Amino acid sequence: MKQQLYVFQKVVELKSFSKAAEELFMSQPAVSQYVQSLEQSFGTKLLERTNKVISLTKAGEIVYAKGKEILNLYNNMFTLVDDLTNQANGSVTIGASYTFGEYMLPAIITELKKMYPQIEPIVHIGNSKDVIESVKQNSYDIGIIEGSQISQGDLHIEKFEKDTLYIVAAPHVQQELEEQGLTPSLLEKQTWIVREKGSGTREAAEALFQQLHIHPHDKMVFGSTQIIKESVESGIGIAFLSQSCFKKELELGTLAKITGEEYRLDRAFSLVIKETFQTKAVEVIIGMLKEHGLKQEG
Repeated sequence: MKQQLYVFQKVVELKSFSKAAEELFMSQPAVSQYVQSLEQSFGTKLLERTNKVISLTKAGEIVYAKGKEILNLYNNMFTLVDDLTNQANGSVTIGASYTFGEYMLPAIITELKKMYPQIEPIVHIGNSKDVIESVKQNSYDIGIIEGSQISQGDLHIEKFEKDTLYIVAAPHVQQELEEQGLTPSLLEKQTWIVREKGSGTREAAEALFQQLHIHPHDKMVFGSTQIIKESVESGIGIAFLSQSCFKKELELGTLAKITGEEYRLDRAFSLVIKETFQTKAVEVIIGMLKEHGLKQEG
């Protein structure tokens, strides 16, 4: 059934029997036969074919989603057995939140490639909620999220690095706020530029609002930390960001952080993995991430 699932997956993703046949170096009738055989195994249609358009039936949606998990687990099984006799190698899919993935992970990947050239990291960037879901579905080997959560089901979630967030503003905006006498009520009246829901940075901003007992009404929502920084630099509003995101801008003087214990928040970056056997390559990367966390604390 492995080959049937693989062929079916290609047909669904390419939305074409002929394109799937071309990519798999098979004839189109052979591809059709594999799909028909899979449908016979389940006793129901998996694909609807109307006007040369291919769409999934409800049963097909289940087989496609679970089939991907099965194929990932199947490949992982062979990798684990191969690991018993060989050095760390192969591909590792990492899903990381925007903050860690864009500002901290690149340096770790560079070090990884120097030390373990046979490991092939594949990095996907997304918000924390999506990263957790992808690890759960076996799409990612390792997840890195913002904040700490309780382990759920067969997911193991572990804090590995401390992070601190600060309110940031354009230097002239920061000066104006301090001249007016910085208070939570003054901050409440500002335009806040925040990330989308599901983002760890957005959750941290909401936690800050609760900490200050404020309810800002003027908010702008952006799906990129880089756009948020550029908007804050231009003076449009203020934001709440990880210190790892704006070190460069702080040094250049294009951004300023608002000081004061009540205006900052500590959180953690956390690892998300399945509580199953891990390949040597996955173990190596997890070890490097934890080592990075210890260095940051030191």
